Amino acid sequence: MTYVYTYVYIKSMKFGLFYEHQMGRPWDDGAERQLIHDALTQVELADSLGIQYVWEVEHHFLEEYSHSSAPEVFLAACSQRTKQMRLGHGIILTAPQFNHPARTAERVSMLDLVSNGRVEFGSGESASEAELGGFGVNPLEKRDAWLEGLEVAVRCMAETPFTGVEGKYVSMPPRNVIPKPVQRPHPPLWVACSRRDTILLAAEKGMGALTFAFIDPEEAVNWVTEYETRFAESCVPVGFAVNPQVACVSPMMVHHDEAEAIRRGAEGSNFFGYSLGHFYVFGEHRPGRTDVWSEYVDRRSAQGYDPDAIAAALKAEALGAKQAAGDTTGLRGSVGTPAQVREYLRRFEEAGVDQIIFVLQAGRNEHEHIMESIEIFGTEILPEFLERDEAQVAAKARRLAPAIEAAMARKAAVYQPKDLGDYSFPALPKQWAKATGSAELAATLEQWADDRAAGKRDLSAGIAG
Repeated sequence: MTYVYTYVYIKSMKFGLFYEHQMGRPWDDGAERQLIHDALTQVELADSLGIQYVWEVEHHFLEEYSHSSAPEVFLAACSQRTKQMRLGHGIILTAPQFNHPARTAERVSMLDLVSNGRVEFGSGESASEAELGGFGVNPLEKRDAWLEGLEVAVRCMAETPFTGVEGKYVSMPPRNVIPKPVQRPHPPLWVACSRRDTILLAAEKGMGALTFAFIDPEEAVNWVTEYETRFAESCVPVGFAVNPQVACVSPMMVHHDEAEAIRRGAEGSNFFGYSLGHFYVFGEHRPGRTDVWSEYVDRRSAQGYDPDAIAAALKAEALGAKQAAGDTTGLRGSVGTPAQVREYLRRFEEAGVDQIIFVLQAGRNEHEHIMESIEIFGTEILPEFLERDEAQVAAKARRLAPAIEAAMARKAAVYQPKDLGDYSFPALPKQWAKATGSAELAATLEQWADDRAAGKRDLSAGIAG
């Protein structure tokens, strides 16, 4: 059995697009198709302008909030429409009840091959009854199931052959799981985080932290500092490489007129938060019946979250990442003029954040507005960050080098690959011959092997069914 160790994936502050594929009701029969094809067009434009990542979720049964149950299919399509862009699973649900670890490894590896080594492997556990209940995952055990599924999937990619597992949530005998990814031993690992404890867990496991929480740069400083401290003190990598990065999600819509940027982007950003809360916190859902968009519209006016109130708040005071003065606009983030967005992103860069992932496709945000925002960002904001890229990569690599070396030493101390000896498994007819003691069947199988090698017999005709 062979396996591969590597060390670290280091990058500076990059930018990506994040897709849930949201669809507020009502929609017609062609709406989902149009949504996906619009997203592919957006991704293609972003790649041409130098935006480095696209992230796609895996969610199930979350109507309106996320019509994205097969991210590997969307990302494979993206791979053929792009040249440089990294393709991020943000995330794969790795509890074995959702996805068998060998199938996860196979799909991630195939996407890595199709894309010439551009995959990022994010994982997560889910926190919605729609998904956990739908697939029979015990909420009290979901983290353990996530971790076991992830560990096995990573071993399936790194070990040749995979030496088998007898776990609580998955059992599998030794098999050589193929294909293997371009990025050896496996693509960079990330985990979805929305709380401090998960960020610290990411650091302990040597994974990048995909922080799916809307925070200000000043909050991000603490998250980055705590991540790097925990990483240096106690990281034992879950995989065979470390990815010490922190990425933050931000609503985004750019226009040269601030009021127009907010008019285009604020409603979608607020629906993003509301629809997430509907499934994860406060909602009661009737499959195929509940209209989340209508509920959102009914509630927002009473709470001051309507377009007129947003415009009024803009005149009164500049908006922060989360809220405007008087709590009348909701999520803001990277919504504004190029100058405002540039200044906002510089603060994240100074905080040590490695990547900002933009949420443009949210609620009923329009395709044309998303395309215009991507164009403005790529031509007027992105270039200055690209100029600083190489120096920042080198600086971070030097700073973390001792911690990375220590983390990989801890991994080597705890990972002992199993010796399979002379392990093998017979084809089913050969098993039958052994189990029954049939010399006649054994002889027939040997004759079939000889005949097939000479091209004399159609093997399938003799054993079909």
